[in-house]
Amino acid sequence: MDISWVTDRIAVGGGIWNDDKMIEVVRAGITHIIDMQVEFDDTRLAAPYGVHVLWNPTDDDFQPKSLRLFQRGVDFALAALDDAESRIFIHCAAGVHRAPMMALALLRAMGFALDDAMDMIQTRRGVVDFADVYVDSVEDFVRSYRAAEPERR
Repeated sequence: MDISWVTDRIAVGGGIWNDDKMIEVVRAGITHIIDMQVEFDDTRLAAPYGVHVLWNPTDDDFQPKSLRLFQRGVDFALAALDDAESRIFIHCAAGVHRAPMMALALLRAMGFALDDAMDMIQTRRGVVDFADVYVDSVEDFVRSYRAAEPERR
């Protein structure tokens, strides 16, 4: 299975696609999946194993991404991380653009500086390519997310 651990609880990678690979995901202790691919929804594959899935499909089209896309993923991930036993796998088809983009948004929402978060992801997953338009979209989300923080408290 194509999984790169960014932290001890957050991983990034490529598509799961079949039951054999889902079993590997489960064996890795993953309890939550953010599926960024348009190509395939993991929900039915994960259901028999009790793995929670957020299908958050987005095209890898090098176009700006919506704040809502990031908000859905960050909300799902932060709620999962409230449980000390949870582990999150963020993936797309190849784990090059969309999944790292979502992982970047999560780490930024968690308080990591942009360069530190990008370095954490790229160091642990060498195939990552942070397209400028995707990084700009993440930063637009972070500004919105931080502006709304007083409302969340």
